[in-house]
Amino acid sequence: MNHWLMKSEPDVYGIDHLERDGSTPWSGVRNYRARNFMRDDMAVGDRVLFYHSRSRPPGVVGIAEVTAAAHPDATQFDPDSDYHDPKATREEPRWFCVDVGFVRRLARLVPLDELKADPALDGLLVAQKGQRLSIMPVDAAHYEHIVALGDAPTD
Repeated sequence: MNHWLMKSEPDVYGIDHLERDGSTPWSGVRNYRARNFMRDDMAVGDRVLFYHSRSRPPGVVGIAEVTAAAHPDATQFDPDSDYHDPKATREEPRWFCVDVGFVRRLARLVPLDELKADPALDGLLVAQKGQRLSIMPVDAAHYEHIVALGDAPTD
């Protein structure tokens, strides 16, 4: 099993939406590296740290899992979608997505500043300067440590 961090803006599609919906296609990703992670590396059962970006403060708020393997992102074919790609065809899709399902919320948000300051998370991509990908791999040890931080009682 692999571990991932997936970013979403809470007002666009946050943990509340995922909990309500149960699962969703992770569509609209238009970065080739992030697309390749979904298409080539993600598998059903992989665990996901659900991260709220562009929030105050940004951070990890919950856990999701990959519930369906990569498939063509339907938004690329929809001319009314903000994510429409006129160069994509059903015979040769350019964009792929996985489905993710809600697992649970963490007891507390683990803010980005805390992720950056924690020496146990050295090398965590989201904590590195210039890392703006919406999907990134996470080491198993980092994943477990972040979940433990999110579930730890606060003073």
